[in-house]
Amino acid sequence: MAGTAGVNADPSKRQASTGSSLPDPATVAADDLVRAIQRWQAWLADEKQASPHTRDAYARDLQAFLTFIAGHLGDRPGLSELDSLTVADFRAWLAQRHERGLQRTSTARALSTVRNFFAWAARNELAQNAAVRAVRAPRLPRQVPKALNSEDMEEVLRSVRELAPEPWVAKRDVAVMLLLYGCGLRIGEALALTVKEAPSEQDEVLLVTGKGNKQRRVPLLPIVGQAVQAYLAACPHPLRPDDPLFLGVRGGALSARRLQERLQQIRRLVGLSESTTPHALRHTFATQLLSAGGDLRAIQELLGHASLSTTQRYTAVDAAGLSRVYDQTHPRAKG
Repeated sequence: MAGTAGVNADPSKRQASTGSSLPDPATVAADDLVRAIQRWQAWLADEKQASPHTRDAYARDLQAFLTFIAGHLGDRPGLSELDSLTVADFRAWLAQRHERGLQRTSTARALSTVRNFFAWAARNELAQNAAVRAVRAPRLPRQVPKALNSEDMEEVLRSVRELAPEPWVAKRDVAVMLLLYGCGLRIGEALALTVKEAPSEQDEVLLVTGKGNKQRRVPLLPIVGQAVQAYLAACPHPLRPDDPLFLGVRGGALSARRLQERLQQIRRLVGLSESTTPHALRHTFATQLLSAGGDLRAIQELLGHASLSTTQRYTAVDAAGLSRVYDQTHPRAKG
C-alpha cells in the first residue's frame, strides 16, 4: 500500500519546508502525499498569497482530515488512496467530527480546506476524486454581524483607557480600536501597519493592504490620525520606519490576542454582549455607514470585500435603516 512509503523519509527536511509551527504531514501521510502537501502549501503562500494565519489553519484542517483517514484505512494514505476515497468515507469523517461535538462552522471550514486541496491536486494531475465535491457541507445558521451602538462604542473607548496598565498602552489600544471602528480595518490589517505608514491628522486617506495582498484607500477621520500620533509620541520603545507600528509592552509586535483579551475585560466590566470583539468594531463601521444611506458597493470597497454578497450580510443588520432610506428616496414610497 502507498501508505508504507514514508517511513524512511527525512522529517527535518519536511519540517523546514512547511515551517516549524505547522503540523508534520509525514506522521499521517505517505511520501508522495507529503510532497504534494508541501507543494500545495507553497502555492498557497506564493501564488494565492494567503496569510500565515490562513495557511496555518489550512494545514491543521488537512492534518486532522488525514489523521482520520489514516485510522479509517488502517495505514498512512498516499495519493492513490485519496483517489479511491468514496462519499461514504468523507461522510464517516464528517460524522466523526459531529460525534466529537465540533461546531458546524468549524466542520464547514475543514471541508472547504479539504476540497481546496483536492481541487489543487486535480489541477496538477496528482489525484482525481469527484466524491469530495458530492459531499454536502453542514448547514450553517445565518450569521448576522453584531454591531455596537454609539453609546456602547464610547463606553469601549472609555474603558480601554481605564484598564490599560500604562498611559502609553491606553493610547495604543485606543488608536488600534479607532482604526477598526473609524476606518473599518480588520485587526490583522491594523497590526500589519508599519511606522512609516502611520496616519497623521493631516492625512485624508489611509492605504490599507488587505487579504490577497490587495490594497485599498480608506478615508481617514482626523480623530484616527490624532490617536495614532498620540500613541507614537508616548511609546517608550524605539521605532524605526519599517518596524510594526503597534508594539507590545516588551517592545515586540502587538498580537491580536492582546486586543481580544482587552475587549473581553471590557465586556465583563460594562456588561456588553459576548459578540463585542475586535471584528465587531469593523461591523459597526459598516453598519453605521449603511444606516446613514451609504451605497453598498462603496461599503464593499471600503471593507475590501472581494464579493458583494459578503457585504450584503450587513443588510440583515439594519433592515429598519434600509426601510428608512427607501421611504425617503424611492418615488413610489414617497407617493
